Amino acid sequence: MVSGLAPNGGLNLSGPGKRARFTGSMRLLRHADFERVYKKGRRHFAAHVTVFYLARERGEGLRVGLTVGKALGGAVVRNRMKRRLREAVRLRWPGVPVPADVVINPKKSVLKIEFPELSSEINRAFEVIQKSLAK
Repeated sequence: MVSGLAPNGGLNLSGPGKRARFTGSMRLLRHADFERVYKKGRRHFAAHVTVFYLARERGEGLRVGLTVGKALGGAVVRNRMKRRLREAVRLRWPGVPVPADVVINPKKSVLKIEFPELSSEINRAFEVIQKSLAK
C-alpha cells in the first residue's frame, strides 16, 4: 500500500479505494491570506501558470490556494481550470518541511494543454518553491 501522507497532516485517505482530499488545513481559505501572499510573496512564472509563494512563521507544510479570474471565461470554464489544477496539485502533494502559502494563478492556455504537461509544470513550480524556501 502506498502512503499519501504529508507532514502537515497529509492527504486525507480513509479506507481502501478512497481518493485523496484536501482538508481545510491544506488550503488557503481567507481573502487576507491570499492578499498577504500576493503583496509580500515571491513569484514563479511558467508558461501556463504563475505561482505566488510566501513562507509562514508558524504552522507546518504548504497551504495551497487557486485563483481563476472572470477574464479567463465563464463559470464552467473557470471550474474546469480549477479541477485540472487541483488534480495536478493533488497528484504531486509535496512534503515541504518549510511552512508556506502558495497561490496558483492559471493562464487561459491551461485548458488547451495536455494534463501531463500541466502536471510537470506544477511539479517544477513546487521544486522551485522548495529550493527557494530551504535557503
